[in-house]
Amino acid sequence: MASGLESYINHTVSVITNDGRQIVGTLKGFDQTINLILDESHERVYNSASGVEQVVLGLYIIRGDNIAIIGEIDEETDSALDLSNVKAEPLNPVVH
Repeated sequence: MASGLESYINHTVSVITNDGRQIVGTLKGFDQTINLILDESHERVYNSASGVEQVVLGLYIIRGDNIAIIGEIDEETDSALDLSNVKAEPLNPVVH
């Protein structure tokens, strides 16, 4: 998996953690245990009533054992979304 992440360096990625959080930021680095370093990151907190809140995190490190999914984001499509109109239930934690 680590070798596949090399193409994501300096690109915007979305990370879903095992506890159900979504963190979006620019991937700056990673190591052999998939610990990630994200820059200019924010957490997207979903709510079924008030839309998506974005909590600014800045430079952020995510432990590899807490990562469920990593994916690259199309910045053009993402910037066109009106997240205040996106209403959804928060993600549940991953159950093994």
